[in-house]
Amino acid sequence: MTRILLIAVMLWTLPVRASQPDLVLKGHLTNSNHQTYIQVPFDVPQQTQRITVKFDYSGKQERSVIDLGLTGPDGRLLGWSGGNKSEFTISAVDATPSYIPTPIHAGRWHLLLGIPNLRKMSSSDYEAHIFFSKTLGASDEPDVISKPLKAQAGWYRGDFHAHTAHSDGSCNRWNSSEKVPCPVFVTALAAAKRGLDFMAITDHNTLSHAHSVRELQPYFNPMLLLVGREITTFFGHANVFGTLADINFQVVSQESDSNRLLQDVAAQKGLISINHPVRPSGELCMGCGWNNQTDWKKVQAIEVVNGADVDTIFSGVPFWHSQLNAGHYITGISGSDNHQPDQEKPNYTGRVGQPSTVVFASELSQNAIINAVRQGHAFIDITGSNDKLLEITAQSSGGEKAMMGDRLQAAKGTNIQLRIQVKNAAGSNVQLWKDGKKWSLDLDNHITRNDQTIETSWSFDGDAHWLRADVQDQSGKTIMIGNPIYLHSK
Repeated sequence: MTRILLIAVMLWTLPVRASQPDLVLKGHLTNSNHQTYIQVPFDVPQQTQRITVKFDYSGKQERSVIDLGLTGPDGRLLGWSGGNKSEFTISAVDATPSYIPTPIHAGRWHLLLGIPNLRKMSSSDYEAHIFFSKTLGASDEPDVISKPLKAQAGWYRGDFHAHTAHSDGSCNRWNSSEKVPCPVFVTALAAAKRGLDFMAITDHNTLSHAHSVRELQPYFNPMLLLVGREITTFFGHANVFGTLADINFQVVSQESDSNRLLQDVAAQKGLISINHPVRPSGELCMGCGWNNQTDWKKVQAIEVVNGADVDTIFSGVPFWHSQLNAGHYITGISGSDNHQPDQEKPNYTGRVGQPSTVVFASELSQNAIINAVRQGHAFIDITGSNDKLLEITAQSSGGEKAMMGDRLQAAKGTNIQLRIQVKNAAGSNVQLWKDGKKWSLDLDNHITRNDQTIETSWSFDGDAHWLRADVQDQSGKTIMIGNPIYLHSK
């Protein structure tokens, strides 16, 4: 006799961690279920944006097999992974391969179980953990689909800006010189060859590439693929990370619409970075320069280096400095803005991973990389190397310590010890900055070894300041850009 036990444990209203399921479905199958299909119902609450399922069953040692699929509230089959996946996720924007991106509507959904084999005298117990995400924010993804690719804290380097066939990225067609829209795979492969830890795909005003990234991520582990988008308006461009929610890019009124855009990103807990802010806008680069009326408190980052825009009139550094001097805590990052990932010649402007942004993150995961940018724990390696390091710390005589991006409070007259570590840049020089002006202290700023630390001290005058450092090669060209440490009076 068939016996199916269904246990539903609803945890929707409880403040639980994303590692805990919102719903648990359990069942018991016997040989009477051999070569049958069973629909296991579950109710999806209002405001659900993503469904994630983790499935397992017993009896595998006896060759028991339970295949898995999903149907929506209208009975339509939304995917069938059979026995090849034990977990999947589905949303309106992306889905695990085998499943179709689908808007999530409240109502009764079903797991579709197929039982191709269950021996006589055998039985199998199954258990499905179901997670309901209320938003499409990265922070709302359950642990089952957002495990860190590396669990340790450290410096991770990557590229925050690239385009593919989902906007205006192109490459040579296979075995030809004909230009065609370039698949996401080619950009990911170029990033992997460069040895990057993470690679962001940021196509214009779309998230259609998110589905491709969901498919490619397991193949490219342990390199992390980030889904972003470049919000392209008539008055400026900006990358958004950390959310797959709809964002209206149609800025017509510079003041009201641009701040509405920033509010939309903030409401979705996204991170926004202003791209190539001083590029001239016109027919050659429509809307490229940042001319929006901006609530800078809602901006977390500025792309101070775009491709080869360093030590040129298009450098975003002065623009960034002006926002820092206005009292805004904004992280300087970079992006290749790559549009042709198969162009890997060293002299190609904006090749994948050059420049790269190096962040100090608690782990290699989407949330950790985004949080590191929010915290300013980053520097820019304009050369796109695999090993250069610029680490800046400040410590007061009272023992308080800060790294790039941190705020350090000290009393007037306190001795501040600055420590600048540079790796793999022998022959270069360190340039200090204070409040947007080059700053000369009594120190030997020449780097002669592959791992060298420069130390100097300064008596804090009690005023608010920001301090940072760059590294320049022998010709005076900037090769690394550090983020600020902010000093405040107690």
